[in-house]
Amino acid sequence: MVTSLKGMHHVTAITSSAEKNYHFFTYVLGMRLVKKSVNQDDIQTYHLFFADDKGSPGTDMTFFDFPGIPKGKHGTNEIYRTGFRVPSDEALDYWVKRFDRLEIKHSGVQNQFGTKVLSFVDFDDQQYQLVSDENNQGVASGTPWQEGPIPLEYAITGLGPIHVRIADFDFFKRVLEEVLLFTEIKNDDSFHLFEVGQGGNGAQVIVEHNERLPQGRQGYGTVHHAAFRVDNRDVLEEWIKRMSMFGFQTSGYVDRFFFESLYARVAPQILFEFATDGPGFMGDEPYETLGEKLSLPPFLEAKREEIERQVRPIDTVRSTVDIQKEYE
Repeated sequence: MVTSLKGMHHVTAITSSAEKNYHFFTYVLGMRLVKKSVNQDDIQTYHLFFADDKGSPGTDMTFFDFPGIPKGKHGTNEIYRTGFRVPSDEALDYWVKRFDRLEIKHSGVQNQFGTKVLSFVDFDDQQYQLVSDENNQGVASGTPWQEGPIPLEYAITGLGPIHVRIADFDFFKRVLEEVLLFTEIKNDDSFHLFEVGQGGNGAQVIVEHNERLPQGRQGYGTVHHAAFRVDNRDVLEEWIKRMSMFGFQTSGYVDRFFFESLYARVAPQILFEFATDGPGFMGDEPYETLGEKLSLPPFLEAKREEIERQVRPIDTVRSTVDIQKEYE
């Protein structure tokens, strides 16, 4: 029997501007840039990693800024929305006021499968949702960025459920349950809540059965892929064998230096990754200046001069900036 997935590892999306993206996640959402790197398969493209204070697995939202890519279009057959965990229902009230003050478009606090949530968008129409951990049980969340602008009692602590829109729900349900070993725990009309492992907000997928919308089109403002946690290389090898056994075309083993991976397209336009918890983001930079310099894996280090010529400089220094907590 294969070892169960542990929950969300990271979500990777596409932005129109690495600079605006850095500002939004740092100074609006208060997440910590833990790694400024490049797309290992397209070295002219930045790859920014935002996470909790320690770069913990399960807290990580990452972005590519592919040069010249058009705006994406939301529809069916896409990973539509990314969730983020906050500690309490009270935290959502804080975020409503913050979003109003900063003119961030949002839905107001709503109930979703018995949990309070707050949906919002960024400058690219990228879709997000804050999810309250008030009554949550299951996978533990991370540690809020200690030096960020958000009071710690309200700050984002990790990834919540991802929201997938799919036309062929029956097929996707079989993939989740029979292949990935998720369990459907709730449903509400066309919306279905699945969870894996210890469950809870950090190990859930919301699936919306949607045959009405046209096919989504990937571009900036959309999600590229979502990744699930596995313990280590041994467990990753189990999943490599399992996905092949079920007939999925996969990437095979991929060493991303910060973690080890497997990629598999499990439905039209739905790309899932399986990623190890380690080695993590803390090995090549000091904690105090994490994410401030361009970090390259060893196999790209020889190309540093070439890469630095191709990617424009982005000032991500925060260790010398006095970032005040914003209580209102």
